[in-house]
Amino acid sequence: MSRLLIALAILLPSVGQTQDWSLYDDLLAQYVTPAERQGVTHNRVNYQALAQDPRYSQMLALIEDFPVTQLQQRDAKLAFYINAYNILAIKMVIDHLPLQSIRDAGSWFSPVWKKPAGTIDGRSVTLDEIEHAILRPMGESRIHFAIVCASLSCPNLRPEAFKAERLELQLEEQTREFLNDNSKGLAVAGNRVRVSQIFDWFAEDFATAGGVEAFVRRYRELPADMSLRANLPYIWSLNGE
Repeated sequence: MSRLLIALAILLPSVGQTQDWSLYDDLLAQYVTPAERQGVTHNRVNYQALAQDPRYSQMLALIEDFPVTQLQQRDAKLAFYINAYNILAIKMVIDHLPLQSIRDAGSWFSPVWKKPAGTIDGRSVTLDEIEHAILRPMGESRIHFAIVCASLSCPNLRPEAFKAERLELQLEEQTREFLNDNSKGLAVAGNRVRVSQIFDWFAEDFATAGGVEAFVRRYRELPADMSLRANLPYIWSLNGE
C-alpha cells in the first residue's frame, strides 16, 4: 500500500498540471497602473519599461515551453490561454515599438491578429488562433472581458494573472467592471443603452446567456423598455505610455 501511495505521489503532480504565474503577477503589479486618456478609463501598460526588465524574457518562457496537453481541467485551460493571449499581445506591442495602436503592427493585407505572435508549447501561434480556435469554442462568453488587445477600449488588463482556482471570481469581476464603465463598456441615456462593439462582433457567444440584453442585465440595472445598441466608439489607441 505504501508503495502505491509513493507511486501516486510521483505521478499526480504531472496530471492536470497548472502554471506558476507568480512572476507574471509581479510584472503586472509593477507595470500596469490605472489611467485615463481620450476620455477612456483603462489600465495603462508601461511597455517600454517592461521590455527592459530582465524578467520579461522569463515571462515569455512561462508559455513558450509549457506542456499544454497536461491542462486537463477546463478552468486551467481557460486561465492559461487567457494569460497567453494577454502576454502575446504585450509581446506584439513590444516587438513593434514605437506604435500608436497594436493594429499598426499589421496591415490591411496582413492584420496583426493573423501574424505570428509568439510560441506556446514550442509551436508558433497567432492572437487570432488563441481567441477564435481555442478560447471561443470553450463556450465561456466572459473571456471577451478578460483578453486584452492592448487598446483603450478593450477591457482593462487585469493587474494579476488569471488562475484556475479563482477563475470564476476573476471573470465575474472583469465583466462587472467593464459593464459598469461608462467610457467604454455600457452607457445609459434615458432608455437608450449603448454597449461596446464587442457585443456586436461576438453576439453569438452570448446566446447561451439568452442574448446580449439578458447578459448585460445580469450586471446592470437597466430600463425595462430600453433600446439597446452595440455602438459605443471603439478607440484603438494603445493602452500604453
